[in-house]
Amino acid sequence: MEVFMMERYLNPSLTPDERAEDLADRLTVEEQASQLRYDALPIPRLGIPAYNWWNEGLHGVARAGTATMFPQAIGMAATFDTALLHQIGEITATEARAKHMAAREHGDFDIYKGLTLWAPNINLFRDPRWGRGHETYGEDPFLTARLGVAFVKGMQGEGKVLKAAACAKHFAVHSGPEALRHSFDAQVSPKDLEESYLPAFHALVAEAKVEGVMGAYNRVNGEPSCASPMLMDKLHQWGFAGYFVSDCWAIQDFHKHHGVTKNVTESAALALRTGCDLNCGNTYLYVLAALEEGLIDAADIRRACIRVLRTRIRLGLFDPEPHFAACTYDTIASPAHKAVSLSCAEKSMVLLKNDGILPLDLSKLHAIAVIGPNADSRAALEGNYCGTADRYVTFLEGIQDAFPGRVHYAQGCHLYKDRTSNLAMADDRYAEALAAAEASDVVILCLGLDATLEGEEGDTGNEFSSGDKADLRLPPPQCKLLEKLHAVGKPVILVLAAGSALNPEISCNAVLQAWYPGQCGGQALAHILFGKVSPSGKLPVTFYETAEQLPDFTDYSMQNRTYRYARNNVLYPFGYGLTYGKIVCTELSYENGCARMTVTNQGIRFTEDVVQLYIKDNSPWAVPNHSLCGFARIGLEPGETRRLEIPVPDSAFESVDEQGVRAVTGTAFTLSAGTCQPDPLSEKLSGTMCVQVCIQK
Repeated sequence: MEVFMMERYLNPSLTPDERAEDLADRLTVEEQASQLRYDALPIPRLGIPAYNWWNEGLHGVARAGTATMFPQAIGMAATFDTALLHQIGEITATEARAKHMAAREHGDFDIYKGLTLWAPNINLFRDPRWGRGHETYGEDPFLTARLGVAFVKGMQGEGKVLKAAACAKHFAVHSGPEALRHSFDAQVSPKDLEESYLPAFHALVAEAKVEGVMGAYNRVNGEPSCASPMLMDKLHQWGFAGYFVSDCWAIQDFHKHHGVTKNVTESAALALRTGCDLNCGNTYLYVLAALEEGLIDAADIRRACIRVLRTRIRLGLFDPEPHFAACTYDTIASPAHKAVSLSCAEKSMVLLKNDGILPLDLSKLHAIAVIGPNADSRAALEGNYCGTADRYVTFLEGIQDAFPGRVHYAQGCHLYKDRTSNLAMADDRYAEALAAAEASDVVILCLGLDATLEGEEGDTGNEFSSGDKADLRLPPPQCKLLEKLHAVGKPVILVLAAGSALNPEISCNAVLQAWYPGQCGGQALAHILFGKVSPSGKLPVTFYETAEQLPDFTDYSMQNRTYRYARNNVLYPFGYGLTYGKIVCTELSYENGCARMTVTNQGIRFTEDVVQLYIKDNSPWAVPNHSLCGFARIGLEPGETRRLEIPVPDSAFESVDEQGVRAVTGTAFTLSAGTCQPDPLSEKLSGTMCVQVCIQK
């Protein structure tokens, strides 16, 4: 007891700041510096074990063995469901805590075993060519902020001790190109910065109290993101009280690629002085050299050390009694957790087209052809930054389990090569696919991409674009397969597994965007195809007709990008997605910060849908089109009517001028409510109309 009272850093009754300061001041400057590495060294004389900060939890605990695998982040975004994102964050933290305690019990302090999860990725998916876009929540800052806040709150919990520490990345103007990211300087206007690139980070810091923020590889207006006075000042203004970490090996880019420093010692000093507390990489091995050269002082090291120790204290890692005893090993990949993954997959899939063929009538079908390189692919379920599921259900397996008749399977083609076997001639699987289609009543064609074609630089097999896409087309072998099957004359239902916009260019009877739907993806697909569940996902990104009409990939201006600024070139709009029912909004009113409307299911079956609010401003600084300012999921029985209330934040009435100043400058506002955007194409494709009300300020 006497030792406990003496060692203040072990006293849970003190604040994390008090405890962190006490612990840091017990360390030598060399020991303090050793805590600024992602693989922090142990301090045996104080009983402090080693700690590896690097862990991932983008859509379930990643890279750490078995865990519940949820749909990739872009699929979670398509649910437009904050309550579900909160639950997924909570489950991810529960499994991370359980895995951490099990590893610690066995003396394992390796990478991917800690409680600091470097998720979510809340960068803006501004361009469909960006390979890492499927890690994000889409192209809209409001949607990204609301989903990100929910995910972080679920992961961190509401108690004094964090269940796990979330990390908002990559701060802040970062969305490709991947091949240039180590040297690229993202030039962004004050308006675009405040209006588009910063709002989600602001929300996660100020509202969700996210524990970590990770910098990006690129520069922003000349300043390296991991040592940007402008960006660090934003965090200070927002009241950030967590730790700042570099992206992995980003600090070495300062001297190797950006040319803002001369050598590794200068790079370490610049990052530390500016406010980067923790280094994912090896540059902070030179912190003591920077101290010896007078580039930093001991106070810089102490300040960063206090911040990283404070996070470990907030996680309860130095408390005398363990926390979250309910997070036992049995919680990992439990049936309850996998049920949430299935529900998320069902809510994430977006029905883009349906000529009436869906849902399929089992009584009228004798044989189904399931064809395509993604039909029996586990990779098509995963995305990147994923864990290992204890069981996968591919699209083929889900259909086989649900359909009582004959299922003919053919791979059809390789994902991107012209043959599936190196010994075969080109086009070696087309004949089998055609035969399967001819022997069936309907074709379920599973095409698209996987994380070998779109993803992070260095993590993909896409050596030509470092993980980015060159255009919006399917790989050539898949285009050829689609063309050949279309010519057979059988109905074709196209299932696209991809984390970004594609344009198949050939018309099918139905098109379903499945994203990378997680371990239960095949089961979710079957539930939708055969009508057990009505599709209810909405696009969190715009699907464009062609990449050739987009601005240059390196142009970070928002002009003609995303639904708020797009002038043309739209194939399927943001917020669009069909159902098997018909949800209609009427009688919209606005009062005391809330939109109220009547919502009716005019269909003949239970249907979930997403009611969306958009606002249009007459300010000269407003976005050209309109902005999402609220949304809510609702499920209604046939003929059921309900009154729905959705809060509208005060910020919805603000616009941002060219200097980046946010204020209410408009006097008249049009508020629209519906299950899609209030634009002619959305209303035409969805077959519904939005209801509007005018608001004067």
